[in-house]
Amino acid sequence: MVAQRTSCISLSGIREMFAAVKPDAIDLGLGQPDFDTPSHIKMAAKRAIEEGCSGYTPNKGLPELIDAIIDYYAGYGVQAREENVLCTSGASEGLHLSLEVLVNPGDEVIVPDPGFVAYRPLTYVAGGVPVRAQVLPDNDFRLMPDTVADVITNKTRALIINSPANPTGAVQRLKDVTAFVELANDYDFHIISDEVYDKIIYGQEHVSPACLDPERVIVVNSVSKTFAMTGWRLGYTIAPADIAEEMVKVHQYIQACAPSISQKAAHAALTGPQDSVTSMVREFRQRRQLVLRQLRNIAECVVPMGAFYVFPRFQVDDTSFELSAKFARAGVIVVPGSVFGRFGEGYVRISYAASQEHLNQAFQAIKKQIQ
Repeated sequence: MVAQRTSCISLSGIREMFAAVKPDAIDLGLGQPDFDTPSHIKMAAKRAIEEGCSGYTPNKGLPELIDAIIDYYAGYGVQAREENVLCTSGASEGLHLSLEVLVNPGDEVIVPDPGFVAYRPLTYVAGGVPVRAQVLPDNDFRLMPDTVADVITNKTRALIINSPANPTGAVQRLKDVTAFVELANDYDFHIISDEVYDKIIYGQEHVSPACLDPERVIVVNSVSKTFAMTGWRLGYTIAPADIAEEMVKVHQYIQACAPSISQKAAHAALTGPQDSVTSMVREFRQRRQLVLRQLRNIAECVVPMGAFYVFPRFQVDDTSFELSAKFARAGVIVVPGSVFGRFGEGYVRISYAASQEHLNQAFQAIKKQIQ
């Protein structure tokens, strides 16, 4: 006997694809940068270990890390204070805490579809009901205010937005974000803003809705993507003080505190040299152009403005799972679009967190499978 809130969810379809991976396959399913953590961050962690920073920290996180997060978000026009910030074990915990605190049984949470695989399951675990808001290629896969407005009900408790977005690479514009904040105020719900790809963006500016109305927004972010630190499991949230206080209550019982060594490393990431971020994004931009050239005559593909994914539709009769399995047999791992939601069917997610050499090799194999 298990609880209904877990029996109604399944393991991530992304992990399912990896189960049959050949050892020599080219992995374009990765949701993490293929770069090493910058050396100054690793050195900060080593110093922390040598200095015996191996115990619990305050539940909310180290004071110096909280200050660094506040300073980092001041660059986006967000005026946060210590009582707004919570350090978490990855952005995943931040999403979980946000939903646990906001959602009562039966409350509705509007989620983008296709969208990140965790949004719907975490809503179910919190006792809520996910409501799909379709994102369309005609709008560059941006979540549109009119689409959100059409699915708001008197049970709407939260809206999740993700910019830059996984799996599509879409970046929300200021006018979109402004409209979402207006809807949240008009209909009395909160926005959970997943901003983990905030620095991996091309030719546009990241807009955090917390700069418009910090009392309506919970920001969820981490050092995972920007600083190539996925395994360090260090995220953070910025929330209205009353909501942040409730999040700490849940956090202290399920986690106590984020990893102490990782907090020291995150402080070095946020306050240290940023040249590694600049060079990583420059390389991602070059890879994006390479992938778009390779896709030009074989698939329909919206130009992604952020993250490190493309979300093409190949003109074949296969389902997204069938096509992904076909590519896997040819030695290339991609992710079926359907794992990101009902409206992702027909697409696949391709990550360009791989070398240009591997990307060229992968597309040679892909082209043979669709000719």
